[in-house]
Amino acid sequence: MSNNLKVRKVAVLGAGVMGAQIAAHLVNANVDTVLFDLPAKEGDRNGIVNRAIANLSKLSPSPLAAKSRAAAITAANYEQHLPLLAECDLIIEAIAERMDWKLDLYGKIAAHIAPHAVVASNTSGLSINAMADALPDAVRPRFCGVHFFNPPRYMHLAELIACRGTDPAVLEGLEAFLVSTLGKGVVHAKDTPNFIGNRIGVFSILSVLHHTAAFGLGFDEVDALTGPLLGRPKSATYRTSDVVGLDTMSHVIKTMADTLPEDPWHSHFNTPDWLKALIAQGALGQKAGAGIFRKIGKTISVLDIGTADYRPATGEAAAEVVEILKLKDPAEKFAKLRASAHPQAQFLWACFRDLFHYSAFHLADIADTARDIDLAIRWGYGWKLGPFETWQAAGWQQIASWIEQDIAAGKTMANAPLPAWAVDGRNGVHQAEGSFSPSSNAIKPRSSLAVYGRQRFPDPVLGERYGAGETVFENDGVRMWHDGDGIAVVGFKTKMHTVSDAVLDGLQQAIGIAEKDFSGLVIWQNSEPFSLGADLKGAMGQLQAGKVDEFGAMIANFQATSQRIKYALVPVVAAVRGMALGGGCEFQMHATRTVLALESYIGLVEAGVGLLPAGGGLKEIATRVGLATAAGGDVFAGLKPYFEAVAMAKVSTSALEAKELGLARESDVVVFNPHELLFVAKAQVRELADSGYRPPLPARQIPVAGDVGIATFKMMLVNMLEGRFISEHDMDVATRIATVLCGGNVDRGALVDEDWLLKLELEHFIALAQMPKTQARIVHTLTTGKPLRN
Repeated sequence: MSNNLKVRKVAVLGAGVMGAQIAAHLVNANVDTVLFDLPAKEGDRNGIVNRAIANLSKLSPSPLAAKSRAAAITAANYEQHLPLLAECDLIIEAIAERMDWKLDLYGKIAAHIAPHAVVASNTSGLSINAMADALPDAVRPRFCGVHFFNPPRYMHLAELIACRGTDPAVLEGLEAFLVSTLGKGVVHAKDTPNFIGNRIGVFSILSVLHHTAAFGLGFDEVDALTGPLLGRPKSATYRTSDVVGLDTMSHVIKTMADTLPEDPWHSHFNTPDWLKALIAQGALGQKAGAGIFRKIGKTISVLDIGTADYRPATGEAAAEVVEILKLKDPAEKFAKLRASAHPQAQFLWACFRDLFHYSAFHLADIADTARDIDLAIRWGYGWKLGPFETWQAAGWQQIASWIEQDIAAGKTMANAPLPAWAVDGRNGVHQAEGSFSPSSNAIKPRSSLAVYGRQRFPDPVLGERYGAGETVFENDGVRMWHDGDGIAVVGFKTKMHTVSDAVLDGLQQAIGIAEKDFSGLVIWQNSEPFSLGADLKGAMGQLQAGKVDEFGAMIANFQATSQRIKYALVPVVAAVRGMALGGGCEFQMHATRTVLALESYIGLVEAGVGLLPAGGGLKEIATRVGLATAAGGDVFAGLKPYFEAVAMAKVSTSALEAKELGLARESDVVVFNPHELLFVAKAQVRELADSGYRPPLPARQIPVAGDVGIATFKMMLVNMLEGRFISEHDMDVATRIATVLCGGNVDRGALVDEDWLLKLELEHFIALAQMPKTQARIVHTLTTGKPLRN
């Protein structure tokens, strides 16, 4: 069988939490999807599935990249619709974690599976081989495990687990589909309980549970230590357990206890009494309104084991421990943690030590390489570094000898020795050429599968380097580079990729060079966000110093840069991921085309700080709407949704929603794997250049909504002001936005050009910027990161 798996249609079996969300992510990616569950006992036979689909739009964060996508999921039940399976190229089983239920379902579907279809179980830890044995011989080569992490739209990790008879070509085809179509980071796991992510991740939680009790720390204190201070999510350890569900947590621990009797750490695979008591009371975590933490109003309280009651959550990391964790040198940091007498420092050393010990001991059983474990933990649990990367960065041999000393002293959770490869004098498990594989006792490079050729900069593990291309030119704001393929790339060097004078001048210079020496230019950043827009701090400095002319000149230069992007003689493609706000949004609006990662959060948000978009954004909206309705259409009706989006500073929750808001064009391309963004953007430049690209002609006759449009928007605003939905300053800002969008106080249907609209933007932006209320908003946002309503 070739590895060229073509997936037109997918069936997802099971409309529970995971099944419904996997179906949602498939339709996000334009994959025709049928979602199955049991027939409802009364009423509509598809009632169970239809309720699950309806529930998708209520979840936060949303599994749907656009609410309209829910309608694309076909509802089905096992009683009436099994023949639909014959049309499916991929069948993903995602029912409850009961082996008997899964085997029963496989018996039902076996006769309906197409001869080419791939069948995969989304189990989080049951044996893939045991399931394969229940399938007909002909299906087994096309069966494997695909374990998505929750929530499947946002979690990068998908574990791929072969059974004994899986055809390698099936795995390759499925891996390419998962990576490119669904945007996942694929890790190959062996068929062992809980696979890689949950085996190591849950052990890490168990070690935290054990050492919390051993060092007498509070749950809130531990969460203060095990979150962002360690490069991990804000939800840390106990808050994460509440979010996952304490019953789920207990179930996973029980699975480890039942299925891993030989594990040297087996005595620790049990649910503590206090956790059993919470579950018995129905305090299952976030879904039940109480768990380890409980929130009443704005007050967060935490369980105190001593009193078996809740107390205010006030625990924090000790100042001396925070100072250790802030150290830049990992070797120094670990030496100080181990040497410190503070219980919090001893707790952290013990947790890391036991995690390193467990990961090294089990590496050969559960994974092929150390890279698989590190990427699984980073992508599945949101850690900045995996366990082996952390160990290697801190000095492999020194840490290994300390672990051995602690094993000898009986301080570790198990007395199993470190494997021989871990103490053979090596400096670590990751090198530029690849990562250590215990089964072959060698360094293994990354996969050579063709799909990875689309990733110029894969997510690197420690020690990996990907050349940054040849520099064409750089200044304080930007760097322009190329790979020798005739396409230039420019990225911003500023913090959060904000737009400074150096960025504006650098972009204009880069376009000039691209026109002369390259077939096109890509605006791409090597990390998120794309850009948070204008450098407000610098702008505020100019205003407060009374340099209004300099401030105005900077805004005019911003507009000139946007126009330079739009009218460049070679295609300029913006490659966006993460936030593209304000000026960042305006730059991509002016690009010849935008390539957007699915997780792109785009908005013209200036109204939030009492300003209006003045980098050409309002001009571009007025131009697009005017030209689209030039044949006698209603310009005002076209402007209304844009006005609402800009005046309310709306930000899209995905690339698909950015299209719905009109901040991205229908012709813009959406990419699901952020690591493929640059590849696709370059492909767009090549296609445009090969088609004989010419920039658009300047728009000189743009019909506008004029004074009638402004008056109509003002009536809407007066109603909002009287209903106290907006303040007087909001009213002023929104009126000025309406004035620019409508082309100023001219007759309805009057024809204007782009320069006229740009002048209006500039004039109203400078007027707003000088107002005390706007300046108060800007200062408040810069100091608190939150908007001010004044």
